[in-house]
Amino acid sequence: MLQDKDRIFTNLYGYQDWGLTGARARGDWDGTKAILEKGRDGIINEMKASGMRGRGGAGFPTGLKWSFMPKEVGERPHYLVVNADEGEPGTCKDREIMRHDPHKLIEGCLVAGFAMSAHVAYIYIRGEFVLEAQRLEASIAQAREAGLLGPDACGSGWAFEVYVHRGAGAYICGEETALIQSLEGKKGQPRLKPPFPAGVGLYGCPTTVNNVESIAAAPTILRRGGAWFAGLGRENNAGTKLFCVSGHVNKPCNVEEEMGIPLKVLIEKHCGGVRGGWDNLQAVIPGGASVPVLPKEICDDVLMDFDSLKAVKSGLGTAAVIVMDKSADVVAAIARFSRFYHHESCGQCTPCREGTGWLSRVMQRMVTGEASVEEIDVLENVSRQIEGHTICALGDAAAWPVQGLIRHFRPEMERRIADARGGRSAAAE
Repeated sequence: MLQDKDRIFTNLYGYQDWGLTGARARGDWDGTKAILEKGRDGIINEMKASGMRGRGGAGFPTGLKWSFMPKEVGERPHYLVVNADEGEPGTCKDREIMRHDPHKLIEGCLVAGFAMSAHVAYIYIRGEFVLEAQRLEASIAQAREAGLLGPDACGSGWAFEVYVHRGAGAYICGEETALIQSLEGKKGQPRLKPPFPAGVGLYGCPTTVNNVESIAAAPTILRRGGAWFAGLGRENNAGTKLFCVSGHVNKPCNVEEEMGIPLKVLIEKHCGGVRGGWDNLQAVIPGGASVPVLPKEICDDVLMDFDSLKAVKSGLGTAAVIVMDKSADVVAAIARFSRFYHHESCGQCTPCREGTGWLSRVMQRMVTGEASVEEIDVLENVSRQIEGHTICALGDAAAWPVQGLIRHFRPEMERRIADARGGRSAAAE
């Protein structure tokens, strides 16, 4: 269980002032110049020692990602891009940071930007986040006025600016290369990798793209030390994490907890339990809409971290926990996700462009039972042909929920087909 003294996001619920005065009272911008004086390698090594893995979904080690940036700055400037698009269904953690603790993110931009020799950071924010964008703009202005940003950021001699760029609500722009394309004013479509953004990113320059939570947590880690952060959570799954729990719980909430907390404890302790009691639980999607669903028997014991959820063929993703009790129509829920991914596909890759539409149409027939039992195997087969055959992970995100449904709820799908067939036979007679 996470103790209050180890919380990073101490104004997650907005009870205190979100501005610079409140941020400083909570310890933000404290000794930032001293952090920068550790030097580029010192900051990156501290982040590596913390064991932090990216909080945007992929879970790639943050310090390692920062180290991929070229050591020397040539003719091309370096850029930091913060992914604040947060379009994953069920996920609502980054918006709380930007709404209530924006200075954590801005200070994180300075620290991370300095570590990768960047003088400019762009925060690419989802267009629907109107208040969040306004608060970020106001906080950047406060930081600039106080000398924390600008030509001599925090008196360090390092020039640094942060700009907010509003997206147009495209889910695909949460993928880092599509985000870069959109920032450049182009159509938001993923690029082939390699070249990776660290070599050829924004405007063809070395770029690192990181999630809001990853960047916002960095200054606290650097102040308190990588060993402190590594001491929380589990091996290879270190630190604290924001979990957003929604669905059929008594008290849906966002909460910061240790990585590796049991799912049952997370729901019972922070959300007042499942509606109707734990035995009324049917299924949980543990990491946002793009990861496979888990049935109750796995949820009884599973731990909430990258490796534990991977071991049960799901994923931590963004740690957006969607809870479904026995009143939920799990087949209809997954069909709805299929429709979402069909709508949000950029259409660049044939398996995704054609496959997501096909998945959506077949899943809709599975909801009503107007399919055949043989089509369940065809559905899985097609999902395997989409998975891993596209430029970005949207194809995987469309395939995995369907695969999870078939893996754990195939009897329910077969029952619907049998019931619908029985109904049609009776009607015919």
